[in-house]
Amino acid sequence: MNTFGLIHIGLIVLCITTISSHQCNHLPLQQRKAIENSLQLLDKMGEKFPQRCLREKMSFRFPKQVLKPTQKEAVEVAIEEIFQHIFYIFSKNLTLAAWDGTALEKFQNGLYHQIEQLEACVIKKQTHYFRSKEVNRLKLKKYFQKIDCFLKDKQHNLCSWEISRAEMRRCLQLIDKVIRKLYKVRIFSSPPLMDAS
Repeated sequence: MNTFGLIHIGLIVLCITTISSHQCNHLPLQQRKAIENSLQLLDKMGEKFPQRCLREKMSFRFPKQVLKPTQKEAVEVAIEEIFQHIFYIFSKNLTLAAWDGTALEKFQNGLYHQIEQLEACVIKKQTHYFRSKEVNRLKLKKYFQKIDCFLKDKQHNLCSWEISRAEMRRCLQLIDKVIRKLYKVRIFSSPPLMDAS
């Protein structure tokens, strides 16, 4: 290979690295926008929470401590893990959910895109946070297993999906709240999201 070819390859690698680095620098803003979009899609997917499902409500107790580390990288790893679990839950046995298929597909695609972005930006940093990541991973796995078992126990009926959808809304609102606090990120084009309480 000649010198011109090596320079050409070097410039391509540099451009790709610069573009990737630029995307990672704007990750918190991208996450806020993606979460806002995901919350809107969750609303569009179904109608208001059915009154008949109120008696079946369940407390899953999201492990908030996984989003409390002061290291931004550890929070990003936890958020990536949460998005993967949400994607998994919303990718199976949805036949009884009676949701808007287009909104559901956009919701799934948005989650998948966020997972890919987080993986690209966080993967280099993961080895430094291995121990805390594993503890958080177990807590998140237990939380999402409760939701998965609840869906299975209720045979993926309409109410179990509506309760799960409401829980995912709270989960995304918590992530948004953490991103705003940790990164001091605001999206000025839209009103602030409601707090998850």
